[in-house]
Amino acid sequence: MKGTAWKFGNDIDTDIIVPGRYLIYTDEERLSQHCMEGLDADFNKKCKKGDFIVAGTNFGCGSSREHAPIALKGVGVSAVIAESFARIFYRNATNVGVPLLEAPGITEIIEDGDEIEVDMDEGTITASNGEKITFKKLPPFMLEILNQGGLIEYLKNKR
Repeated sequence: MKGTAWKFGNDIDTDIIVPGRYLIYTDEERLSQHCMEGLDADFNKKCKKGDFIVAGTNFGCGSSREHAPIALKGVGVSAVIAESFARIFYRNATNVGVPLLEAPGITEIIEDGDEIEVDMDEGTITASNGEKITFKKLPPFMLEILNQGGLIEYLKNKR
């Protein structure tokens, strides 16, 4: 996977990912219009399908609602790469089909706007300057869930 990295800091909570006032919506298209607007009002216009979010520690903290990963999926984020993730957000993102890659040290080598390449098989992220960092590879069952677009599609196809 290749795309632009959009860099954010530590403790990005679900209200930052999609503000609570938009919880009346549940569809990807509508939620994606407000993705990350608290930190970057134009994020939904700048982010292209296949881009990445890079962040520090505790990404996805706060409430346990699925709206946040749905908004990320709707805006086209191919993966979120962070130093660490909130536990419930990690599960919700997997359930809706958004890969979360834990890569300690990522914020030290990736800058906002960098072009990066993610190799899921090798477990590496390559920055535009050629520097590489490894991430914790996802287990095969989780890759299967993500490749099928989330848990519901995965379970439908298991019949």
